[in-house]
Amino acid sequence: MRQDSYALTKAYGAFASGLCYGDLPAQALRIACTGFVDCLGVMLAGSTEDAVTILHDTLDPSPGSAALVTGKGSASSMEAALINATAAHALDYDDVALGSHPSAVLVPAILAEAQSLDLSGKDMLTAYLAGYEVWADLVAREPESLHTKGWHPTGIYGAVAAAAACASLHRLDAGRATHAIGIGASQGAGLMANFGSMTKPLHCGRAAQAGILAARLAGAGFTSAPDALEHAHGLLRVVSPSGRARLDGADAIGQVWRILSVGLSIKRYPTCYSTHRPIDAMLDLVEAHAIAAPDVQGIEVSLSETFHQILRNHRPESALAAKFSVEFALAGTVIAQRMSLKELTDDFVRRPDVQRLMTLVSIHTNTDYDAEFPGASRFDQVRVALKDGRVLESEPVARPLGHAQRPMSEVELFDKFSDCAAAAMAASDAQALLDRLRQLDQIRARELSLVNAFSSTL
Repeated sequence: MRQDSYALTKAYGAFASGLCYGDLPAQALRIACTGFVDCLGVMLAGSTEDAVTILHDTLDPSPGSAALVTGKGSASSMEAALINATAAHALDYDDVALGSHPSAVLVPAILAEAQSLDLSGKDMLTAYLAGYEVWADLVAREPESLHTKGWHPTGIYGAVAAAAACASLHRLDAGRATHAIGIGASQGAGLMANFGSMTKPLHCGRAAQAGILAARLAGAGFTSAPDALEHAHGLLRVVSPSGRARLDGADAIGQVWRILSVGLSIKRYPTCYSTHRPIDAMLDLVEAHAIAAPDVQGIEVSLSETFHQILRNHRPESALAAKFSVEFALAGTVIAQRMSLKELTDDFVRRPDVQRLMTLVSIHTNTDYDAEFPGASRFDQVRVALKDGRVLESEPVARPLGHAQRPMSEVELFDKFSDCAAAAMAASDAQALLDRLRQLDQIRARELSLVNAFSSTL
């Protein structure tokens, strides 16, 4: 698909409008399918979280055309996207790419709207790649991390990407797809100040909902500025930490598939991704030296200044806050000898031994950034001083387990999906859902039952 020298917003509209399933590289489709598998799993795991329950009960949605992951029937596609995307990010266990959480926004928006429109799995995969590539192109234009200005990039870029994805689902022409993207650009939001609270996953919910609203409004004739992204007062300059975002046309989109080079990184641990390299480092030390909490004199961890800003909670007393604490990540890993959903409970976080060990963690920051890992140092490292005088030092960890350059095996992906799905359905139902997801290009959206109690016929 050859792009001419359109202005940026128009180029994205033309791309989303013109993308066809037959244009998509096979490896890109496989990565997108992995995004659906992992996201559906974490949606199910997050479906019982307080944030999701409160959101559902507050909205009190009437029955509609899209399935709710909560097991409470159905809702309109916009309400389902809002609730389901909040569930997808409620545990902070969803995939990572582009310095953001693309699948937690794209998958719930696409699934809800595809169910409403009775579309196919091929339509959903096409829409996912339309959204991902727009997201990736936006990120490539900003030389700094939006985190440094206090923005949550998932909420900012996600609304635009979801609009592109839903424009693809609605088969909008290039002009109306451009309007959808412009509408999405005015709906993005998300503050880092809300990390470690119920509001952070709401950023994903609102972005997913915004994408559907944008495409529907544009399809009905609603307009936006044709340069909403690149205008002097457009999205890219407004959110840019130093105003240096690149604003020229998007000739590469559709020619260079960024999903093939960036991919998706699947989380091994249900904590902020900034904690994953330190957790890997600590697990290596625990396994090699049988470290026990009473023997620890002190723990040192090195990480980037950006990650230190993200990991803002130094003495958390709740599971939500603990997800954004490297002190908890390391203390919990030593005490539990792992980091899993079982450790992300208020009771575990508040245990006296966990609280005591957190006080022994010291953080050393640096600005030795990795050009290929947004916000990260070239590596993270952990040192443990023991009371017997020994000092144990981990190997430098540049890529956490599950990273696109260090991927999980199919067995590990299945184990994570099964563990997550157990929160909402029997093992046999989880296996049936996984089997359908693995054949996403051969089914229709309405065949994806999200919970055992929900009929596959909407």
